[in-house]
Amino acid sequence: MNGLQRASRWVSDHIVLAGGLLVLVYMFVPIAIVMLMSFNDNSESRNVYAFRDFTFSNWTNMCGPDGMCESVLRSIGIGLAATLVATILGTLAAFALVRHNFRGRSVMNTVIFLPMASPEIVMGSSLLALFVSGGFGGRLGVVTIFIAHVMFCLSFVIVTVKARLSGLDQNLEQAAMDLYASEATTFWRITFPLVFPGIAAAALLSFSLSFDDFIITNLNAGQTVTFPMYVWGVAQRGVPMQVNVIGTIMFLISLALVLGNMFATRKKA
Repeated sequence: MNGLQRASRWVSDHIVLAGGLLVLVYMFVPIAIVMLMSFNDNSESRNVYAFRDFTFSNWTNMCGPDGMCESVLRSIGIGLAATLVATILGTLAAFALVRHNFRGRSVMNTVIFLPMASPEIVMGSSLLALFVSGGFGGRLGVVTIFIAHVMFCLSFVIVTVKARLSGLDQNLEQAAMDLYASEATTFWRITFPLVFPGIAAAALLSFSLSFDDFIITNLNAGQTVTFPMYVWGVAQRGVPMQVNVIGTIMFLISLALVLGNMFATRKKA
C-alpha cells in the first residue's frame, strides 16, 4: 500500500511536467523536420519531403530558385517598416488608453480586440475594397501591403504594451519626480526602461506576423510577390529545399533573440 501511494504521489507530482514536455515535443517536431529537410538533396522528385541524400548545397546556394531571395528581402523590408510604424503608433495608443481618461475609453479597449478576433479574410477583403475604391485607384503593391500590415499589427502592439503598462508600479515614477526629476527625465530614466520589454515583445510579434502573413497580403499585393506568396506559388510544382533553409534561419534568429534577452536579463539581475 505504501508503494502504491508513493507511485501515485510521484505520478501526480510529475504529470504536469510530462504533459508540458509532450506539448513542447509536439510543437517542435515540424520545426525539426524543416531543419532536417534543409539538408535534403531531393531536387529530382516531386515528393520534396522524402529524404534522399545529405547535402550542404541548399545552404551554399540559397538563392538558387529564381525570385526566392527577392521575395525574402521584400518580406523582410515590408516587415521591418510595418513593425517600426505599428510599434510607434501602438505604443502611443497604449499609453493613451492606460494613462488617460477620456470619453469612449472603454469602447476603445473593446474595439482594439476586433482585428485580432476577426478572420483575416474579413480584414483583407475590407482593405482591398478600401484600396480599390479609395485614392489608390486599384494600384496594389508594396505600399498597400505595408499599410495592410500596419493595420493588423497595431492591435497586437497595443494589447502587448498595454498589458506591460497596466502592471507598472506608478510609485516608481512618483518617487523620481519627488526627487526633482522632470517629466521627460522620469519617462526616459524610469518609465521607458520598464516598458521597453513589452515594446520589444510587441515589435518581435509584429515582425513575425508581417513576415508570415499570406491571406491579407495575397488580397492586397497585386503583382508583388512576398515570401509566403512565393512558397504558395512554387508548391504547385514542388517546393525547393532552399525554402527550408530560409525557415531554419528565421527560427535560429528568433531563438538567438530569445536566448540573448534571457541571458541579458539574468546578468542584469
